[in-house]
Amino acid sequence: MIRFQLKTGWLIAFWLLCGCGSGAGTVVAIALHPTDPNILYVVTHEGPLKTYDGGTTWQKIFTGMSQSRVLAIEIDPSTPSTVYLGTKDDGVYSSYDGGRHWLSLRAGLDDVRVTAEVQQIVFAPGPQKRVFLATAMGVFESDVEGRSWQKRMSGITNVLMATALAVDPSRPDIMYAGTSSGVYKTTDGGKTWKDANTGMLLPARVASSRALGVTALAIDPHQPDIAYVGTLDGLYKTLDGGHQWTQIGRDLASQSINTIVVVPGDRGDLCIVGSPTGVFTSRDGGMTWENRSAGLSSSNVLSLAASRVPPTLVYAGTNGGGLFHGRDGATTWQAVPLAVK
Repeated sequence: MIRFQLKTGWLIAFWLLCGCGSGAGTVVAIALHPTDPNILYVVTHEGPLKTYDGGTTWQKIFTGMSQSRVLAIEIDPSTPSTVYLGTKDDGVYSSYDGGRHWLSLRAGLDDVRVTAEVQQIVFAPGPQKRVFLATAMGVFESDVEGRSWQKRMSGITNVLMATALAVDPSRPDIMYAGTSSGVYKTTDGGKTWKDANTGMLLPARVASSRALGVTALAIDPHQPDIAYVGTLDGLYKTLDGGHQWTQIGRDLASQSINTIVVVPGDRGDLCIVGSPTGVFTSRDGGMTWENRSAGLSSSNVLSLAASRVPPTLVYAGTNGGGLFHGRDGATTWQAVPLAVK
């Protein structure tokens, strides 16, 4: 969301399809307004919701449209009234008035049999609006008008599914793509990709043909050569822009990572991960971790998002336990009831 907000990719689809969690209590994606802390969107099992008052009241959006499951949501940071939704089997929808009206944007996402399942939506910063999708059919980029999508998979070989994306905030031509078999990187805005798995895909794993499913990506906004990758089997970090990865967080209660967010701070950047066993935070680049799950009614954290304006709030979406917000670096959590008026 992964944004990142960062989303949990095809794991979200699994939870939705299997019916795990209950209705609005399962929050699979969160999008925060870049300047107004009172406005945010969440995607639940019952569809997307929006609040104008910091979560006191909520309203349903995207009503009367396709019944396809919504998996992803993102706000255009340069024009916050523009919102994109990604669905399980109906492509992408966009709204230019904060969710009141919606336009289908599925052209280019269809093949003869299926519409690409959209895992994540990201906006690349810059004067020209560039929108990228991680989908079950690969990476796509919108055209200049934003009316159709072109596949951007040159160099990504033997992989079909893209599960996560992350864009360098200071060098938007640099992006990472997470796939069902590791990480790829582009330095030309998605035109070409190269695998970036050194230190991540160990020889034993390759020999046994076990894929490394990437579930989440996050770039440190202060030091963009530092990035984090969450997988189904461990958490990894790079200090040099993806040339070499090192596994971190080996003592985390779960090695299956659902979501990652990096929060800038005066005491150092805070890395937060959500997993099936709760929320964990690190202020030393992942060397040590603290369990910050107290107060959450569900330990299975599917989505995280952090506000860009002070005071910094961190939101956590859980499987079956609803939405929470945390202050003081996610040390305390308070439930945010999803009361729809």
